[in-house]
Amino acid sequence: MASRRSTLVHRREGSVMWLLVVEAPFEEDIEIAVIDDEGVHALVFPCRRMPGGWVNALTGEILDVHPTHWRAWQRVRGDAPDLR
Repeated sequence: MASRRSTLVHRREGSVMWLLVVEAPFEEDIEIAVIDDEGVHALVFPCRRMPGGWVNALTGEILDVHPTHWRAWQRVRGDAPDLR
């Protein structure tokens, strides 16, 4: 039986919780969080996990990223990404 965390998208304080990137669906628009030289942040455009890596869902551009977390893409966000 799959864990409750892997089968449900939890909500906290009105925002969708981040899930581990290994659980990210393929070929669906999602929001991803990455760690780079500037720290942890979410990309501002929808991304898609493809068999060969990650792409910008709007342009199809191949991304050189190594995300750590993901959540469902929501077209309108009222606040900054909550990476807690």
